Amino acid sequence: MSDSLISHTHSLNDKASLTEWLDYMQQIHVSAIDMGLSRVLPVAEALGVVQSAKDDAYVFTVAGTNGKGSTTAVIAQMCQAAGYKTALYQSPHLSVFNERVRINGEMASDQTLIQAFSKVEAARLQCDLTLSFFEMTTLAALLIFAEADCDVWVLEVGLGGRLDVVNIIDPDMAVITNIGIDHVDWLGDNVEDIGREKAGILRDDMTLIYGATEMPNSVQQAISQHQATCYQFGQDFSYRTMNATTWQYSNAAVTMQLPRPALSLTNTANALSAVLASPLNINMSAIEQALQSVKLAGRFDYRETKNRHWLFDVAHNEQGVTFLLAQLLPFWQQHLAEQPIEGQASRAPTTIKMLFSMLGDKDIDKVVQRLTDAGLPISEWFIAEIDYPRAASTEQLQGILTNYVDGAQIHEFNRLSEATCAVINASQPQDLIVVCGSFHTIGETLAALEV
Repeated sequence: MSDSLISHTHSLNDKASLTEWLDYMQQIHVSAIDMGLSRVLPVAEALGVVQSAKDDAYVFTVAGTNGKGSTTAVIAQMCQAAGYKTALYQSPHLSVFNERVRINGEMASDQTLIQAFSKVEAARLQCDLTLSFFEMTTLAALLIFAEADCDVWVLEVGLGGRLDVVNIIDPDMAVITNIGIDHVDWLGDNVEDIGREKAGILRDDMTLIYGATEMPNSVQQAISQHQATCYQFGQDFSYRTMNATTWQYSNAAVTMQLPRPALSLTNTANALSAVLASPLNINMSAIEQALQSVKLAGRFDYRETKNRHWLFDVAHNEQGVTFLLAQLLPFWQQHLAEQPIEGQASRAPTTIKMLFSMLGDKDIDKVVQRLTDAGLPISEWFIAEIDYPRAASTEQLQGILTNYVDGAQIHEFNRLSEATCAVINASQPQDLIVVCGSFHTIGETLAALEV
């Protein structure tokens, strides 16, 4: 056993609670992130999940810097609407771990997860290996899908692609949403290295949907090496907005007028391209039904609660903020630039209050710069430290914001729950509160709001 591993003299059983299992799995491996498949493959083979996916399911695997959650959600919703028993694996979660593992839209129960964790733990001990939290929980999800005999598996890559545990499953269809700079400690600090890692999900003679107009040479090389068929956004498929409720998708074979979903149209177009390129029988009715019903918490997630307008988005890097702004600017202009004053015929000018926090290993400067350069009427920032080991400190956030914020007030708090209360008290009913910066920022704010 390598020096990087640690062992425990005891493990849990299926009588333990879900919280106990999650706590335990975070402690059995030294590193929270440990790239590579050499440890996880023997355990996966012992569980039979690799063979089950190969024999019994059609597998979509989605990698990319941003938009993976939206893309996987749309693919799964379309497959489910067409009558396929559909498994969806996503990470991370916002509120409860169960969000990561769904079959036909329903979250896995605590007991289903516990039973799967127990089986993964037994296989791990049999193989005399330790696994990271993400490896353990991903194997459990794959085991749940295999035992449920799902027709379609939609799998979101956690980090990179080539060495991510999701990549133990051979996909039938690959999607790379886009490639930007993120996770530089593990994937590299340039798009060529990052692209090479993400293209590691490709297999010979398969189809790739590539969801951006610019493609690194490393991805082109991987496509050639695997003799894959590639459909690229802007070349082989595209979309345009028709009006507030309709958009148009087109590729070489079809043009469709479709209802607008509550998600990014770019990610929706990528998902639709993947579905259309697959051999699955998914008709127009299923596509329309899916687009009208698909939702994903924390992705341009507009809500009205506590007598306030809220917009939650997990944007946590420069590219993610670009996606957010592409939706926010027209949304602001159409719906919220002015709001009626209760009991009056006149309309009140509104402002944006930012509830913001990030992880310390992200490029906070570029995120803040993009937000402040967008021309939005941001009047106040409310910041606090995320309750997570890698969180940026309020001092770090304050120092960066001071460099970019011109005229807006910055308020510091110890906890995001305190910042949430403060932003409600400091805002008016016609204002918009934008919450962004991290999955953790959204999760803690939603918990504080009890929604």
